[in-house]
Amino acid sequence: MKKLLNDPRISKDSYQHWPPFIDGEISEDWPLFLWVSVRNMFIAYGDDHRRLRKLVAKAFTPRRTAAMRPRIEEITGELLDTMATVAVGEVVDLRGSFARLLPIKVICDLFGIPEDMRDELRLTVDSIFNSAASAEEVATTRATVRRLLTELVVVKRAKPGDDMTSDLIAARDEDGSVLSEEELLGTLLLSLSAGFETTVNLLDNAITAMLTHPEQLQLVRAAKATWDDVIDEALRWQAPVPHLPLRYAVEDIELGDGITIRKGEAVLAGYAAAGRDPEIHGQTAEEFDITRPTRHEHMAFGHGSHYCLGVSLARLEAAVALPALFERFPELALAVPGHALEPLGSMLANGHKAVPALLEPHELVRDGG
Repeated sequence: MKKLLNDPRISKDSYQHWPPFIDGEISEDWPLFLWVSVRNMFIAYGDDHRRLRKLVAKAFTPRRTAAMRPRIEEITGELLDTMATVAVGEVVDLRGSFARLLPIKVICDLFGIPEDMRDELRLTVDSIFNSAASAEEVATTRATVRRLLTELVVVKRAKPGDDMTSDLIAARDEDGSVLSEEELLGTLLLSLSAGFETTVNLLDNAITAMLTHPEQLQLVRAAKATWDDVIDEALRWQAPVPHLPLRYAVEDIELGDGITIRKGEAVLAGYAAAGRDPEIHGQTAEEFDITRPTRHEHMAFGHGSHYCLGVSLARLEAAVALPALFERFPELALAVPGHALEPLGSMLANGHKAVPALLEPHELVRDGG
């Protein structure tokens, strides 16, 4: 798959390279329509992609990411303090109370999102990743996205700050040829949604993996493995975003064995499947093992020119949050068997609807489900 994703004959630009979209055959009420129609670096190709990526890359430089650590630690501490007020024996949803709240606070801080916009933005991002959304929900989400981002741009134009939204607006207003207004809105949407959902699911999956594999948690506590090992194996074992639509063949591509991707045909990359490839990870590829030699060889953040820019920030959030959670609540355990956790049910997001847990349980519920 890496070879295919690196191939210049594969594009993500539906406006140039997907005939059904160009010809108006793709309905606007399709749940994935926003993913193939938005104007930003996610679907850009060639020079346009390089131009847009360069602008967004400024938000995720190593220096800027490292500077976020104190704030990430502060938010993590605040969330853990709130969780600690829960009565003994009361169930806490680790996804809703921790895994979701940390990334949205971090990305909203980075982009200077006003507090009164954050809850609605979070719910809207959830809808964007709902691959089974109804036509009504799709229409509502598209309208809400445009309204929220337009309002954000108005606010930041009137009162710019030390944040990435203000930086992108400045680039747009100083030289409209660098970033069109539509690209500005699309770039904000991509940065906010991708910077949130991926990390939520990373935290969700890493936490549940450790709670359903106590022997792995013991390896970390005994200093026989690290939290970085946990993060990589969680990314491999349960890719936060299993698929991302779509890519298209710019010309006929011969794959061998009589298989040809015809010009204009759509391609869906399976990042989750790549993490379970037995040719790479052996016959135990389905198992969670933080000592696995190939744990780093995953594609959870993509590959090639569209490799996720927010990797360092997502890893930093996980590297801060995971040890803090398990150190604060050493007896943390799921409140239900692992196999009873309900998946999100989306081809775009791999996580759970909730992760009910007990912070100081009398009876620990642990199974590998």
